[in-house]
Amino acid sequence: MPAFGEVLTAATPIEGGIAVDVPETWHQGRTAYGGFSSALCLAAAQQVGGEGLAPLRSAQMAMMAPVAGHVRATARIERQGRNATWISARIDGDKGLAFTASFVFMGRVESALHLNDRPVPEGLVPAEAGRPETLTRDMPVFLAENFETRHAFAAEPGKRPEICRWVRLSDSAGLDPMVELLLLGDALPPGVLPMLPAIVPLSSMHWQVALLDPAPRTSEGWWLLRSVGDYAEHGCSSQRMAIWNAGGAAVMAGMQSIALFG
Repeated sequence: MPAFGEVLTAATPIEGGIAVDVPETWHQGRTAYGGFSSALCLAAAQQVGGEGLAPLRSAQMAMMAPVAGHVRATARIERQGRNATWISARIDGDKGLAFTASFVFMGRVESALHLNDRPVPEGLVPAEAGRPETLTRDMPVFLAENFETRHAFAAEPGKRPEICRWVRLSDSAGLDPMVELLLLGDALPPGVLPMLPAIVPLSSMHWQVALLDPAPRTSEGWWLLRSVGDYAEHGCSSQRMAIWNAGGAAVMAGMQSIALFG
């Protein structure tokens, strides 16, 4: 079971990026878990950006086709300004383009406005007191093999379009903090899952995130993830997503479009 850091260490350098074999332990169905593909693109972008690249502040990812087998993650600088750098990245497999990403790296600037209105949900239990999530045959391979998850509430909130969990990587050794956040940021099932009458096929289509802290840190590797579904019609769902560190500081905000096949 190779950790993500080991996958990067074993990667083959190619022009503009890296080539890797996607381990089956990072699969979600017939494709790589979305966080794996996102983090792989970010690693390629950071490589192309070189030393001195500013912190990641925004990212957009599009899941276009299965990412599996031997793949190539490449990136290129689209624009480099005085304080911000835009880098695009893509993953290609045997059948061509499978995944794209766009990243904005930006340094700190002085600001007269100070607004941070993203409080943690009420009624949380600390990560160390959370109940471990039960392993089931329906749990994706990547989650069971690479993450530890715990319930964030003493009791489940019932049937509503929301999932909230404490999540940490089984092995985060050597990972850049931003790579770690993208790697685990898509670990929850869609927020609408508790509302569905049965398990139906799902597929993420587009994921957009804003990084709220240029140097995110947490305690004991634990991050609080929350996904809240706010739309589901005609096979499409939209959800709001957020991540806090163990101390309750918001570190990521995002939204995701999901296809529901049933």
